[in-house]
Amino acid sequence: MSGRDAAREGHEDGFRTFVETRSAALLRTAVLLTGGDRHAAEDLLQSALMTTLGRWHRIEDPEAYVRKVLYRQQIGRWRLKWRRREVSVSEPPEAKAAEDTVAAADLRLVLRAALGRLTARQRTVLVLRYFEDLPEAEVAAILGCSVGTVRSTTHRSLARLRTLAPELASLAPAVDESVHPRPLEVGP
Repeated sequence: MSGRDAAREGHEDGFRTFVETRSAALLRTAVLLTGGDRHAAEDLLQSALMTTLGRWHRIEDPEAYVRKVLYRQQIGRWRLKWRRREVSVSEPPEAKAAEDTVAAADLRLVLRAALGRLTARQRTVLVLRYFEDLPEAEVAAILGCSVGTVRSTTHRSLARLRTLAPELASLAPAVDESVHPRPLEVGP
């Protein structure tokens, strides 16, 4: 076996190990990016992994690279002018839901349905900001827009999410009045 063949086999083993260990987490991100459409998420992840495989030997941080490819490919999908048909999905809750309470499972279903009703851009901004916990500047760089656009899109997306799923208000942290006192009311 030549040195080149051995190096190629080493890269393939590294890629295979990466896919085996990280694909579940990457699939969860893809499911969120596609609004809960598991089939579209699997297609998105597979496409991102194929793109990554071609550049595997040059990638320093594979997970970050794959996530960026996922975001960019999803952005490309919603930028297309095609009209997207609404897909009805009837999936049982994820395997971990058996451990959760019924209320938590219901909230997760409500959130998934509400995310599915947002635009792809709104959903992507929320996933990047809150699921991936990226700063606004990094989200702006990934999406190719300004920080102000990220802020306004985040604000409008959260407002729309609250409208679509008022049940999610129970997840909001309680306001500590010692830190944020109520404004004084001045009467007549």
